[in-house]
This record gives sequence, C-alpha cells and structure tokens, in this order.
Amino acid sequence: MNDTATEDRTDQATREQEITLLLEVARLMGRSRDPDAAIYRILGMMSQLLGLNRGRVLLPDPDSGQLKIRHAYGLTDAERERGSYSLGEGVTGRVMKTGQIALIQDIDNEPEYLARAVDRSTLPQETVAYIGVPIVQDEQPIGVLGVHRLRRRSRQFQDDLNVLRVVASMIGQVLRINQLIAERTAELVSENRYLKSALDTQGAKYGILGESPALRSVLKQVHRIADTQATVLITGDSGTGKEKIARMIHRISQRNARPFISLNCAAIPADLLESELFGHEKGAFTGASSAKTGKIALADGGTLFLDEIGDMPEALQSKILRVLQERVVQPIGGSRDIPVDVRVVAATHKDLQKAVNAGEFRLDLFYRLNVIPLHMPALRDRASDIRLLARHFLDRYTHVHGWNVVLGDGVMERLETFDWPGNIRQLENVLERAVLLSSEGRIGTALIDEILHEESRISPGLHATGPAGSPQPDAAPSPDTPAFPGTHGNEPHPGGAAGPGIVRPYRRVHASEADQLRDAIERSGGNKTRAAMDLGLTPRQLRYRLKKLGLA
Repeated sequence: MNDTATEDRTDQATREQEITLLLEVARLMGRSRDPDAAIYRILGMMSQLLGLNRGRVLLPDPDSGQLKIRHAYGLTDAERERGSYSLGEGVTGRVMKTGQIALIQDIDNEPEYLARAVDRSTLPQETVAYIGVPIVQDEQPIGVLGVHRLRRRSRQFQDDLNVLRVVASMIGQVLRINQLIAERTAELVSENRYLKSALDTQGAKYGILGESPALRSVLKQVHRIADTQATVLITGDSGTGKEKIARMIHRISQRNARPFISLNCAAIPADLLESELFGHEKGAFTGASSAKTGKIALADGGTLFLDEIGDMPEALQSKILRVLQERVVQPIGGSRDIPVDVRVVAATHKDLQKAVNAGEFRLDLFYRLNVIPLHMPALRDRASDIRLLARHFLDRYTHVHGWNVVLGDGVMERLETFDWPGNIRQLENVLERAVLLSSEGRIGTALIDEILHEESRISPGLHATGPAGSPQPDAAPSPDTPAFPGTHGNEPHPGGAAGPGIVRPYRRVHASEADQLRDAIERSGGNKTRAAMDLGLTPRQLRYRLKKLGLA
C-alpha cells in the first residue's frame, strides 16, 4: 500500500513537471523573438525537470548540407563544433533521413551511435541512453532534437518520447516563426533599399517615381523649361500624374516662394467657375455679400494650375485668353483691370486638337496654352516602372494601416502584365485594397487575380486618350468573352488587330491557351507583336503567357 502511494506521488510529480515544461515552452513561443534564447531555455528545462540532458537541435547547414548542432544545452563549444553529420550518417543522420524516432537504450551497444559530439568518457560511467526525434514541418523533417538520459531512471522511456514529440513540434514552430520573420524582414530591407536607390532619380523628391525612358524624357523637359515664363500644357490619361508634374515645375522654378494655386475646371459648376477664377465684388450678384479674390489673383507671382481645362465652358475660354495675353484680371462686377503676374500650367486628358476641330475649344486659346506641350505617358507605356511604383505603394500603405505585408511569388508579374487603364491612380488603389484584404501578412496571387479581374470590368470611357490622343472604347470586354478578346477560335480579329488602347481584361494563364498562342504566332509569320494584336493582347501580355506556358 505504501509502495503504491509512493508510485502515485511520483507519477503525479512527473506529470506536474511535464506540464510545467510544456507551459513554459508555450510561453516562450508566444513571447520570444530570439530563437536562440527560446530554444536554449527549452533544452535547459528538459534537463532540469525531466533529466533529458545535453539536449541539442541539429539543422542542415545551408552551404554544405551537413547536419550541424545549431542550439544546445550542456555542450561545450568544441562539442558543438564536432557535432556534424551527413544525411543518414549515425543515429542522428538516420533520424533526419527517415523522419523516424531513434531510441538507443545503451549507446555502448549500438555500433551506429558515433559518440562524435560528446566523447563517451565525459558521460556518467553507467548505462546511458540516447533519443533522437525528428523536427517536422509540412510532413518533412527539417532537423533533429537529440538528448541523453540515464537508463536506470524510474521514468518510463515512453513518457520521454511523448514529451519529446511535443517539444520537437513546438521547436519546429519557433523555427518556422523565426524563418517567416527573417524572410519578411529580408524582403522589406530589399524593397527599402530598392526604393531608396530609386529616390535618387530627378523626379522622386517631387513624388514622381520611375526610371523608364518615357518618364525620364518628360522630367528632362521639365528641368529645361521650369525657369521660363512660358505657358505649359500637360496632356495624358487620367491618373498619370499631371498635377504632380505641374507642382514639380513650380517647385523648381524661380516662382517657388510664391503660391501654387490649383483649380479643377471639371469639378466646379460652370456658373460658379468664373467667380472662382476671377473673384467678384460685393453685390455683384445675388448672394455676393462680400468681395472675393479669385484664384488667378491669389496666384499672383506664382503658378496657376488649371486642371481639366478641356472641360472649361467656351464663354470662359475667351476670358482666360485675355489673362494670358494682357496679364490682367477683372473681378465679376468690377470696373477696373487688376494686373497679375502669373504663370499658367494647364492639363487635360482630352485631345484638345480634336476639340478645336469639333468647335468645342478655341483655337487661339489652344495656341496660347500649348507653348510648351508635355505628354505624361500612360502606365502601360512605362511598364518598367510598375515594380518600383508597386513597392512604393505597398510600403506606404503598410505604414498607413500599420500592417506588415509583403507580396507573394508571382504577384509582381501579374501587376506588370495588367494594362492599367486608370494608370498610377488605379495601381495605387489596387495596392491599398490588396493590403487591407491580405491575410497572414502576404498578398498572394489568388487575391491579386480576384482584384485585377474586378478592375478589368472598369472602362475608362470615351474621354480617355492614349499617348497619341486616340479615344479609348467606352466598354471593357465582358468576362464572358473568349480567352482573348477579338478572337473566336482560330479566326483573327477583324482587321487583324485589337486596335490601339483597347482595355484588355486581366485573365489567368491556362494550359489550354497554348495551341491558340502557337497558332497566332504561326499565322503572323513569327511576328509576336502582330500575334499579340491578333489575340487582343499587348506584346508584354503575350510574352508573359509564352513564358508561363514554357513556349518562350
């Protein structure tokens, strides 16, 4: 009876020690950001509480592939250095190769036990056992947890095996967490380094990122004309950064100490736009209870930016022409001209030459505005900048929303093959949405495919223009159209091309497309640009598909 009670107390004490160990391991997993300290503490507690001594964690060396002791408790530096094994070598190497537990009850009677790390003479001169347990991730061994113990201990081997399995699993989680942190940190460091190097470009300090030839050409012109007094007309699709270029012109000009006044002509009702521009005297019209200074006068000595000037009512166009010609402004209800020294920078997404021909815009005003024309390239024409811009927006919105998010494999390639009818503004919107919808700290291809598919339904409308001022179609192809818009089976698009500027919806690459791609290239005599046009793709999209399908 007394023996039974003693055994019960011993068993209870053992269970309490096991629980104490596992609770401490769980605590370390949740709080420690230092895997060396966490694993050292775990191995130490196994020795102190359970008599599982000289614990060591062996992991493959990334350079040699040898299994080496990376973490240990109770081993000297020399012993750790000697603990190196090839895959399958010795008991430890066999555990790593097979993923099976090894229980050696007497290391002196096991030829496969090499005693390489810890010399037998340093161990107690009694029967010593060795237990090796695989550390597993995704059902594959990534390392080995090994311990010594005295065989004479009353504690059952099976109890030790049960605990070691759990501890090995927890150590695997510690290593996995550390690996994820290291990967994310490395990616963020790489992206920050990339962004910092890009900030050396001449437009970066003004918020204009990019290194493509098309953008560099614009920036070169900006630096050349910034200190002149000439009027500038900036054209380009919506979302290409026209206002940023206007602000850059102002900031590097001699007028930078004076105001930069911006007015969107399309955002203000026609009956209020004149008052906004020219101001008014008290009592000039119903509701004019006090005098108001107009935007033109407020910009005196500085720069007036007239965005979307193509939407300015024709009645106001003649008054703006007078400002440009005579450098005076007369408020509504006023009787005298007020001299103004203002540089006008205008912008439009419309083809003003076409508007002039249609009688919708004054020819003389067009000439006054178009002294220095600058065309902002569409994002599809500066594809080499997409990677830089995507990283910039990812960095911005991870900070804005306080989330640590990285791009998964394949995401950047998908961004680079999308046509971006909404240009940089659309890319920014997609990246912010992806950050907010991401899970587990990573933006994966499935999420970006879903977002881009939704974006491909959006049409820029008839008002949008390409680099040559050609209008865009007023509807994007339906998701129910064939894999390649403009094609039906093996029939080419009427006229042989999809037409410049067509919005091509984003679609995933499928193996079933291979024959259609090959046929299109064969029909075009090997001309991939022509083949892309027949398929309703951009050349970049065709190259991406060929590469993904192994046809490049």
